Amino acid sequence: MSYRLINKVILITGGTSGIGLASAKEFTSQGAIVFITGRRKSSLDDAVATCGPRAIGIQADVSNLVDLDSVMNTIIQQAGHIDVVFANAGGGDMLPLGTVTEEHFDSIFDTNVKGLLFTVQKALPLMKDGGSIILTSSTTGSKGTENFSVYSASKAAVRNFARSWLLELKPQSIRVNVISPGPIRTPGLGGLAPEGQQEGLFDFLATQVPIGRLGRPEEIAKAALFLASDDSSFVNGIELFVDGGAAQV
Repeated sequence: MSYRLINKVILITGGTSGIGLASAKEFTSQGAIVFITGRRKSSLDDAVATCGPRAIGIQADVSNLVDLDSVMNTIIQQAGHIDVVFANAGGGDMLPLGTVTEEHFDSIFDTNVKGLLFTVQKALPLMKDGGSIILTSSTTGSKGTENFSVYSASKAAVRNFARSWLLELKPQSIRVNVISPGPIRTPGLGGLAPEGQQEGLFDFLATQVPIGRLGRPEEIAKAALFLASDDSSFVNGIELFVDGGAAQV
């Protein structure tokens, strides 16, 4: 069997559930050494156990710069460098414009924008030339979504980071690409619905997808694998929609 990420050192933020966990499993199965961050130790321990001995968990909140420094120090001590950064940590909830609060705005932008930016910035000194940076955005960054404007704006910012950073990282030949998932069946998506109404939300969202169903975290992981591997060596600055066509019509 040919492993596509043999001995690559990869950092995945937000790797304890959903897309991040599926990607960590995919990457370790392809021979990578994967550092996973998460805020809750119990979830982090479970994720590492699921991924196996090539996964290392680091408890951290990406919106906390001291935590990010600890993440990088751990990687330096245990691996010495980074080949791939998958800045995936993020989240948000829904509020109509008239009820958006400062706390709502700060909580979303602190993780989705500030945390992502400083994850990449602090990882750069550890990255080898020719490395890969993958950023998780969303179809909401390209479409209007009622009651979801703050989250959507944060994901639009992520898309522009890639366009700007690839120019700055040209001397190191570090590629920067974006994955924009559509509706994916994850705990985060289910959390947007009131208790007991998650399946109703999933069923409704599936009707909005031309392919007729929600995506699976494993399908995003396959796209991330492509962008992390040498298969995408001439792919730079793209936004890869993995959305069943949801943002394309």
